Amino acid sequence: MTNIKTSWNLVNTYAGLPDFFYSKLNLSKVRSPQLVALNENLAQDLGLNTDELKSREGVEILSGNALPQGSIPIALAYAGHQFGYFTMLGDGRAMLLGEQVTPGGIYDIQLKGSGITPYSRGGDGRAALGPMLREYIVSEAMHNLRIPTTRSLAVVTTGEYVIRDKILKGAVLTRTASSHIRVGTFEYAAYFGTRENVRQLADYTIERHFRDLAREADKYLHFLKEVVKRQASLIAKWQLTGFVHGVMNTDNMAISGETIDYGPCAFMDAYNPDIVYSSIDTYGRYAYKNQPKIGLWNLSRFAETLLPLINENRDKAVQLAQDAVNEFNPLYHKNLMSGMRSKLGIFNEEAADEELIGELLNIMQKNNEDYTNIFLKLTFGDPIAAEAGEFKEWHKKWQARLQRQAQTKEEVFELMKNSNPAVIPRNHRVEEALRAADEEGDYSVMNNLINVLSKPFAHTPDQKEYEDLPPPSFCNYKTFCGT
Repeated sequence: MTNIKTSWNLVNTYAGLPDFFYSKLNLSKVRSPQLVALNENLAQDLGLNTDELKSREGVEILSGNALPQGSIPIALAYAGHQFGYFTMLGDGRAMLLGEQVTPGGIYDIQLKGSGITPYSRGGDGRAALGPMLREYIVSEAMHNLRIPTTRSLAVVTTGEYVIRDKILKGAVLTRTASSHIRVGTFEYAAYFGTRENVRQLADYTIERHFRDLAREADKYLHFLKEVVKRQASLIAKWQLTGFVHGVMNTDNMAISGETIDYGPCAFMDAYNPDIVYSSIDTYGRYAYKNQPKIGLWNLSRFAETLLPLINENRDKAVQLAQDAVNEFNPLYHKNLMSGMRSKLGIFNEEAADEELIGELLNIMQKNNEDYTNIFLKLTFGDPIAAEAGEFKEWHKKWQARLQRQAQTKEEVFELMKNSNPAVIPRNHRVEEALRAADEEGDYSVMNNLINVLSKPFAHTPDQKEYEDLPPPSFCNYKTFCGT
């Protein structure tokens, strides 16, 4: 085993848990790795030297051919409810190198597509270039949209091919996260382990993400409440931006409150609460409108795993946990309404605001209006196709509402401009970038897109063309999980 000395500063706290929670791995090398994407801003935040990462030794690490100093490579065990059905899972194609210590905290460094693990379930443990670039683009866009998310440090092509529905170029993504602990990790401990295993995992997670709770008398109940708060905030941000995750299984809900796993994700163009992009979501379980409901469902599964820790009396534990989970809906609604008010330039609260917002969304849906661009047009006073009839009446109500607050027009404009992104990673733009990179080896389209997405609230002239709507061929756009 070769250790390459770079600017890594790794610890292995998760590997300090009992090996019930993970499996140690050997490297599964690839033929001829080439670095095709490097997130230099993120690298600097992590205290990594970009020149070293670009070097041959650095690329060997980013491909899984070599280990950074201090790494104990492991695959994490977890389970999960996938489309409502419980199953054993685990990192089937991922390897946690360790946690990078920075002044701002510690962050998981994980290679995705790094080879077979004990949890591969017959798979090849590899990843295709297209899905890895998609995660790189979208996760970085989410970060710049101020939505908590895992992030992508690098993508390396392997010089090998993977076989899915066709032969595809292989790649490895380096992903960073506050942690990779999922609702499914707790389900794994509860279903396949002991009460002590659940306690070990809960104590570790509290120490890592909720340290202030460590000395609380009812720390496990408070832990549950904090996770509920984070998910209520996160999912409200998804809804406000028109983001559709696509596969909200419990193994894809991170306890940290970060968005994780960008397989069949997409961003909504025309406002449609029923929109489903994932090719495998036949019945719309994870449709845009259902994301809050599924968030609540997932949190209920999480709460069930903590019952033995919350109270020795099961009936009492169930009641306490139910009360904690019941806080999700009001918290989500509060976050959503706050965000919607900001998008409309509203600073204070009135009882009729919800009706005002609901009317706008109904008009958007009836007229097939683009979700992102409607708010942009309202921000900059641009004409809207549905100018007559209902929208005209709504516009009068909105203007009257703005006049009932103390803020000036300039303050309203600044709030709206800072709340409504000029650009999102529109599906046709993402596909255009992936096609150029994957089929033609041209990464300039992707790099231009990432550059434009880096400042979504800047509203600069170079962003205008990225506001364009997709061609008609994208009306029935479908995404795929990429596994």
